[in-house]
Amino acid sequence: MADTLVIDLEKRFRGGPTVQATLELPATPGRVSVLFGPSGAGKTTVLRCLAGLDRPDRGRILFHGEPWCDTGARVFLPPQQRRVGLLFQDYALFPHFTAEQNVQYGLSHLPAAERRERSRPLFALLRLEGLEERRPRELSGGQQQRVALARALAIRPRLLLLDEPLSALDAPSREHLRGELRRLLRELGVPTVVVTHDRLEALALGDDLVAMEGGRVCQVGPVADVFNHPAELAVARMTGIETVLPGTVLRREQGLATVEVGPHHLISLEPPHEGRAVFVCLRAEDVTLGPPEAAPTSARNRLPCTVVSLAPEGALVRVVLDAGFPLVARVTRFSSEELGLAEGRSVTASFKAPSVRLVPRP
Repeated sequence: MADTLVIDLEKRFRGGPTVQATLELPATPGRVSVLFGPSGAGKTTVLRCLAGLDRPDRGRILFHGEPWCDTGARVFLPPQQRRVGLLFQDYALFPHFTAEQNVQYGLSHLPAAERRERSRPLFALLRLEGLEERRPRELSGGQQQRVALARALAIRPRLLLLDEPLSALDAPSREHLRGELRRLLRELGVPTVVVTHDRLEALALGDDLVAMEGGRVCQVGPVADVFNHPAELAVARMTGIETVLPGTVLRREQGLATVEVGPHHLISLEPPHEGRAVFVCLRAEDVTLGPPEAAPTSARNRLPCTVVSLAPEGALVRVVLDAGFPLVARVTRFSSEELGLAEGRSVTASFKAPSVRLVPRP
């Protein structure tokens, strides 16, 4: 159990859902685990139990083999004994404190000189030098985030917990700070657990992903594995796969599977499971559109389609197609204009076999 975080807990809410989580995560320096899923999935409940802010009704939490909580043995360490750093969703900075006073808040038991010795290097590390005397209202959203992160780090935590760390920022700031936050977490060398419902944030920040829905853990694994190989339909939907269709595996040969979906036979990589009933999952970004008379490509799947609707999404356009079943593509505005896409227009949709994910269907 060395260098691991073991969670096996149940938390019940009167008149609400029960949150159950059983998993084991690496807790090595700089490694980031993401609790990912829609609102109400139970992510923040698990995070609060890790922090010691909530007590589970049943179960245990072990960090590097040390019991932080064990309801059977009546063990429950308070937050200060766990030495966790917690970054709240709204940063929770004290408005009447300076940035430096906010960072030093958890160090009140130390002499003033030692508090400064702890906080000043963090201002340098997080590029906050010169802002020590500013109040939160005088800081940008990104600066407030870094001050809150510095406060969480000042106690020299064994585990860092971040609850929706970018949600308080506007979209351009979120995009800019994703990469910066990931760089900081690697440099800090503290194992971290992040809660988010944002797919891009999960991909940008995480090494490991815990997909949750309805108070349960659906899948755990490296981020790319969970996104590319969802174990069940709930995970496929939350990771952004917009086309999900019932299909039947007709045959398997040479590492490929032929799947019947509506009027078409699609080619995918052979699934690891044996069942014939599957959900066929396809990301909109993996679908390429061309004119009806498009020349053959390396893509194994080529379908004649009719454009049903178009919806602008910034620099992209979401295209809903009728291929004998509903199909969604996402293309650039330039491609949309070049193809002359419009409702009722005939096009060819193509996608490669590795893009087709097969999930077992009950």
